[in-house]
Amino acid sequence: MIFDIFGWIGMVLVLLAYFLLSLEKIPNGILYQVLNLIAALFMAIGLFPKSAWFSFTLQVIWAIVAIIALIKIFKKNHCIKVKK
Repeated sequence: MIFDIFGWIGMVLVLLAYFLLSLEKIPNGILYQVLNLIAALFMAIGLFPKSAWFSFTLQVIWAIVAIIALIKIFKKNHCIKVKK
């Protein structure tokens, strides 16, 4: 039951992130990537006990992409601050 709740929350978060980005309410920045990261982790938690390995793997990769994007954003922001 708790795993299903995690999965549903993750699904809502990924849809919310995509919806906000598509309507240009948020940029492809920190908030969007954090929403993607949390959504992917929650969905992975929901999928793990169901042994849905293809979907679980997709969510792990989705989380890794979000982490890489966040690292890139933080590095870029740090470089901008250093130059000032």
